Amino acid sequence: MRTFSCWCRIYQGVSAGEHIPQHLLEGCLKHDRACQQAFYAHYYGYAMSICLRYTASRDEAQDVLNDGFLKVFTRLEQYDRARSLKGWIRRILINTAIDTYRQQHKHFYHDSLEVLQQQELGDPSALDQLSYEELLGQIRALTPAYRAVFNLYVLDGYTHEEIADILGISIGTSKSNLSRARLQLQQRIQQPKKEHGKAKVVDRAVG
Repeated sequence: MRTFSCWCRIYQGVSAGEHIPQHLLEGCLKHDRACQQAFYAHYYGYAMSICLRYTASRDEAQDVLNDGFLKVFTRLEQYDRARSLKGWIRRILINTAIDTYRQQHKHFYHDSLEVLQQQELGDPSALDQLSYEELLGQIRALTPAYRAVFNLYVLDGYTHEEIADILGISIGTSKSNLSRARLQLQQRIQQPKKEHGKAKVVDRAVG
């Protein structure tokens, strides 16, 4: 199963319009500063929503976003106008985030599939109860290796073969990290409910 039904909400309210004024695009190609600033502002919310998912803090996300936009502006001549501009920007941002991840995390930690198969996965429907901000917070709380694989597979549609190539890991490790990421998400989401239930029991016992 690739997605939970709630993940479609990740981009709601943050996606910029696909079409950008032609003069703005032409201005960016000519390195016009005002056009670049307008372009940056137009796609900022959409771009930040991507960068936040791949990073552990807003400051780190901002760094990735700025590095990504620098690449966008320097490579804009390579953009094929027959294709989606948002999709092209998205790929650059994801690649920038992954490059940053590689620099910061030289080793990929993962659990074996055998261990994961012995653990209870919980109820995926619990994720449907969360708001966009809560979902984003839970994704960012994942360990870096799990967060990278989860984002690439579940939210950005990459295959395990592609992820293995991008991250320099085995296909088995990609699958294992994805399973562990889902398990971490479900456990983190269900934990407050368990604590709330324990509190009610204590209240009844001492009340």
